[in-house]
Amino acid sequence: MTDQWDLSGAFDFEGQFVRYGMMGEGPPLVLVHGTPFSSVVWRKIAPHLARRRRVFYCDLLGYGRSEMRDGQDVSLGVQNRLFAALLDHWSVSRPDVVAHDFGGATVLRAWLLNDCRYCSLSLIDPVALAPWGSPFVHHVRRHEAAFAGLPAYIHTAVLPAYISGAAYRPLSGEALKLYAEPWLSVAGQGAFYRQIAQMEQRFTDEVEGRYREIDCPALILWGEQDAWIPIERGRVLASKMPNAVFRAIPDAGHLVQDDAPEAIVAALLDFLPAP
Repeated sequence: MTDQWDLSGAFDFEGQFVRYGMMGEGPPLVLVHGTPFSSVVWRKIAPHLARRRRVFYCDLLGYGRSEMRDGQDVSLGVQNRLFAALLDHWSVSRPDVVAHDFGGATVLRAWLLNDCRYCSLSLIDPVALAPWGSPFVHHVRRHEAAFAGLPAYIHTAVLPAYISGAAYRPLSGEALKLYAEPWLSVAGQGAFYRQIAQMEQRFTDEVEGRYREIDCPALILWGEQDAWIPIERGRVLASKMPNAVFRAIPDAGHLVQDDAPEAIVAALLDFLPAP
């Protein structure tokens, strides 16, 4: 499937390469993935949106097929700057934006810190409000080097278990392979634990008090069975944004793109401004 997912675009961001792709025609719409995923998480969503929109997507720095290297900053402190630079590279102004998980924090920070503006903003189970981070995340943050040096066979066993926890329904073997594959090489294993070690709450604390400034139409979608971030956070987030509406998605966990992709497509087609 990754061979069929177009990431033929390449962007140099501060000396590091970032892979991206696009499809469809019409007003611009940008999809932003979260962790520990990549743009391929949108594979069931993007083709439907591309019937009405020019859809842009990328693998964030340190994720998927974008560059992974030792000592790399892949934190939320850098991803919003990457996002702003990509919009400029694509010559995209005021796109509709759809973001998941850490992608949510990325685009919220880009609005508040990088003066990016959107026609509309749709957030799917975003990282936005403190506290966040699972016990596993906090443990890895304390022992990054030990985890990065795990024997490959142990890492290969840990990874699917961690990824599977994001979904409410059992993930297919194909989906697990797609999401795990970028993290299985020697470079990928180090990158996997690096991005967890850099999950610092200060990056959302920095902007959480300013969400009222995001005044574009906003849609917040949340899987009712999200075991990673409680659904109550979504309702609180909606109350902090002046033009936000909240919708719960039944029978879906944190990874709504696999649990209920049709619900995302239907909600977006109903919410997005007419082309």
